[in-house]
Amino acid sequence: MEATPALLSRGIRANLGQFSLQALQVCFVGLIIGMERAVLPAVARDFGVTPGAFLFLASFVLSFGLVKGALNLVAGGCADRFGRKPVLITGWFAGLPIPFLIYFAPNWWWIVAANLFLGINQGCTWTMTVTSQIDLASSRERGLAVGINEAVGYVAVGAAGLGAALLAEHIGARPALLAFGLTTIALALLSLLRVQDTLSWVRAEHAEAGAPHALPEEAKLAAIFLRFSFHDPAGRAICQGGVINKIADTLVWVMFPLFFKAHGAGLAEIGWLTGTYAMVWGLSQLFTGHAADLIGRKSPIVAGFFLLAAGIAATALGRAPSVWLPAAVVMGIGMALLYPNLIAAMSDRVAPLVRGKALGTYRYWRDTGYAIGALLLGGIAQWAHAALPAIWLTAALVAGSGVWIALALEESRPRTRAA
Repeated sequence: MEATPALLSRGIRANLGQFSLQALQVCFVGLIIGMERAVLPAVARDFGVTPGAFLFLASFVLSFGLVKGALNLVAGGCADRFGRKPVLITGWFAGLPIPFLIYFAPNWWWIVAANLFLGINQGCTWTMTVTSQIDLASSRERGLAVGINEAVGYVAVGAAGLGAALLAEHIGARPALLAFGLTTIALALLSLLRVQDTLSWVRAEHAEAGAPHALPEEAKLAAIFLRFSFHDPAGRAICQGGVINKIADTLVWVMFPLFFKAHGAGLAEIGWLTGTYAMVWGLSQLFTGHAADLIGRKSPIVAGFFLLAAGIAATALGRAPSVWLPAAVVMGIGMALLYPNLIAAMSDRVAPLVRGKALGTYRYWRDTGYAIGALLLGGIAQWAHAALPAIWLTAALVAGSGVWIALALEESRPRTRAA
């Protein structure tokens, strides 16, 4: 039976059981996307992708980004209307075809199709876990909640990339991804049995604020989307920051494995390098999200963009793992500073009952960055017949995005504001 709003307390400690179950969910979400990252680009020739066909190779990230971006927006609206858990369940059932499509794929187009389902899976599941954890946390813990969510998710991404690469070296890419994917999805569905919907906590928070139950017209999905995408300067800056950080992640997903392989790295080394970036990114968010609850969002976000740009530039300059590994660490720290705090900064700006729509808007733009990155970086690499120009372009875009954030986003200190 659903608890009444009056009986619900907000805060991570008060809701530790449900908060932990959501963290377990995002671990499984990270494992599903992470299993592809080191393996598929490095073995793309096995699926019919010819060397130098960078744009065709990037098409599997393009399909993922387009679907995930749209699903983030739709899932946010559905979550505010129907609840978080139904959307979460939908996402996991959408993930079931992924390992089968990869295993039986006669060509790369099946991989593109698999990533359409991956986009649905990630758009529904990751969006719901982070939204639910913010629902459960107090207003002074939003950065910490997002930091924990993203930390667990991206440690899982890194671990899955490394684990799947090592498994693929022993049993082959197709059976490795089939076994890894099916096991992960089965465990995720089993753990859902104890997950509660957090919409009741949202209503309790709304009631505490004394806000009217009916939403005004400006709180509808279309109005929220237009406001934060185009009209609100800070919201616009946050959304463009999301786009650019996913262009950078597309670089790691598609171009880095090719760049490393071209300079003599094997599949296990590629797994270590991309996995280190994701795991440093993930673990560091345990601290960077909470730090922004104390000092504000803007400074960590801006510092993160500049560190990320520096790490990408160092990778471009390097020709061996002795350079690439420290650069991956710097990139991971940069991502950890900017990533959870962009989400928290958007959450700070909205009322509880429209949180799903506002976060869906941000995540729409952020994950559409995968599609933009696939077209832009794939096209540049195709034109230049090499990955290096795409790496330098990404470094410049990331630095420019940091400047935009520095100029447009006002500083916020959530603890002071809440008090």
